[in-house]
Amino acid sequence: LQYINIILNFVYYQNFLKMTNPPMSETQFTLVYDALSFSLATMMASTIFFWLRVSSAGSKYKSALIITGLVTFIAAYHYMRIFNSWTEAYTWGADGVTPTDIPFNDAYRYMDWLLTVPLLLIEIILVMKLTPEESSSKSVTLGAAAALMIIAGYPGELVLDEADVSTRWMYWGAAMLPFTYIVYTLLVGLSSATDAEENPVVRDKIKQAQLLTVVSWCTYPIVYVFPMMGIQGSNVVVAIQLGYSVSDIISKCAVGLLITDITITKSAGH
Repeated sequence: LQYINIILNFVYYQNFLKMTNPPMSETQFTLVYDALSFSLATMMASTIFFWLRVSSAGSKYKSALIITGLVTFIAAYHYMRIFNSWTEAYTWGADGVTPTDIPFNDAYRYMDWLLTVPLLLIEIILVMKLTPEESSSKSVTLGAAAALMIIAGYPGELVLDEADVSTRWMYWGAAMLPFTYIVYTLLVGLSSATDAEENPVVRDKIKQAQLLTVVSWCTYPIVYVFPMMGIQGSNVVVAIQLGYSVSDIISKCAVGLLITDITITKSAGH
């Protein structure tokens, strides 16, 4: 992961000097400011809640809850960095919102995803009825696919110029290959393990967690194509930040609440 981070940072900083902050209205700046602030607070509160619930889970399921809290903890850190970068990219004075010479650094979001997306899949696997060998195998394959998806999509995220839209489509298509594999595995490949749950309540909750994960993840490629839909300048920056923030809250916090519920329910049945 250290080498992957170095590569992603290299790709980012190759484009860093070319980046300029587009003019932003007060309303647009405030929308992103509030969305990032709300996301940060949500991640922090979720982390505290998840880790406080670890003591209520059986020993077999404690790891799932710890990882669930780790996901939101990592996300909270990166949202703090994104929020700080946003406030450094613009100043608010008597003349309204003015761009600074410091480019807005959204690379923190991909650093977050590189760490948290594999963990999001692992936390689901750990609450399913799988043998230790199956859990380990699925964690490795799905985790690797998730990391590959993030790495493949990241270079295209830096391409916001409408004239170079084909390049962004290329990276989008590359990222969709592992994405499709992950979705298929969650909904079809793991269906036998889901159906093997004897408790119908637990079975339904696992299906809900899988479905909510897939639905929330499907919003990411939609947000990714905003620049390819003719949305440009400050509008695309705002749309991307709002879209990804909402998606993160659903995929990390909402799914995390379901995982917590599953671990407590399964622990009570043992």
